[in-house]
Amino acid sequence: MSSLLLRNARLLDPEVGEYVEGDLRCADGRIAETGPNLKAPDIRTIDLRGAVVVPGLIDAHVHVTASTADLGSLPAQSPSYVAAHSMNTMGRMLDRGFTTVRDASGADYGLADAQAEGLFRGPRLLFCGRALSQTGGHGDSRGRGTHRHDDHPCCAGLGRIADGVDAVRAAARDELRKGAHHIKVMASGGVASPTDRIDSLQYSADELRAIVEEAEAANRYVAAHAYTARAVNRALELGIRSIEHGNLIDDRSVELFREHDAFLVPTLVTYWALKEEGREFGLPEASWRKVDEVLGAGLEALERAARGGVKIVYGSDLLGGMHRHQNHEFRLRAQVQRPLDVLRSATSVAAELTGLTGEIGTLAPGAHADLLVLDGDPLEDIGVLASPERFRLIVQGGIPV
Repeated sequence: MSSLLLRNARLLDPEVGEYVEGDLRCADGRIAETGPNLKAPDIRTIDLRGAVVVPGLIDAHVHVTASTADLGSLPAQSPSYVAAHSMNTMGRMLDRGFTTVRDASGADYGLADAQAEGLFRGPRLLFCGRALSQTGGHGDSRGRGTHRHDDHPCCAGLGRIADGVDAVRAAARDELRKGAHHIKVMASGGVASPTDRIDSLQYSADELRAIVEEAEAANRYVAAHAYTARAVNRALELGIRSIEHGNLIDDRSVELFREHDAFLVPTLVTYWALKEEGREFGLPEASWRKVDEVLGAGLEALERAARGGVKIVYGSDLLGGMHRHQNHEFRLRAQVQRPLDVLRSATSVAAELTGLTGEIGTLAPGAHADLLVLDGDPLEDIGVLASPERFRLIVQGGIPV
């Protein structure tokens, strides 16, 4: 890998939260050292003239295979077509400064391996395979008149149906067998599913407990789609590490997040985008009408969680042509959070959730050399992170991309 020296930078490690003026040297894809007046002859050197350097961004809730908001149509598409769309989507995510993404269902080991081997440009991909769903749950894309469900592994799709303790154990083990970084479960109803209510509770306690046991046995963790306080609180009590969305949490939820050292991954931008553009990009009318049930509550939930000291992670959850709004989440969160806390959610806190502290989301020596060079101060103006045109340079693995 190429070596690189960035001179005269304002280095901002989010965990510390303070600027340090100096240089940063990359070698073999890692951050080798930081400090003033570093000596590194015969390597590529860029004088940043006081520009801000932060770690590459992490989006912890994406669906890179979701080329349309009509998720039920994905299984009918050619796997090669879906893969081509996914590679294009991931390349654009990298252009927005996201050097690592955690897929929340749909992506598999093939995409992750291809990206890691350099077969296409895109962020590092932490995948879970298919999300586990009960019959009629958020991962069941069948309409009321459809009986058969084809979850052949060669078909695209975000969910797999498993009912009963034995079946969910087998499904979790199968995703872990294929290298899943985490297991995703549908613990409540959702917007894009055709036959459930958002306020429904999904999976029994015994089923969820079994899934958590299987993930923990493999030194992995479970992420749960959940909206209502009833669904969120039960999931946290059963050992689930990360709650996706959580728009309708209550004060007890905040207590449980802290008690279990769990994480909240809000996805405010997707509701804004679905309301504005969802139908244009394939969201069925019945699903579009569900958006209002969670749209207004998301910001209030984020404020409640932030005030209560919950670990909050950056997520976008965008679908189809709405992926382009990925960075707008920064602006939405800044309405109730400090800019530094929003930056941490997309760097150091996201790294902690994914078990990659010290590897990503930091400027510490030894970490992957994933960096953003910014035209502005994100602690004064979060809009710098919300506007990729203000990125002077994106570095991935020590190589400007």
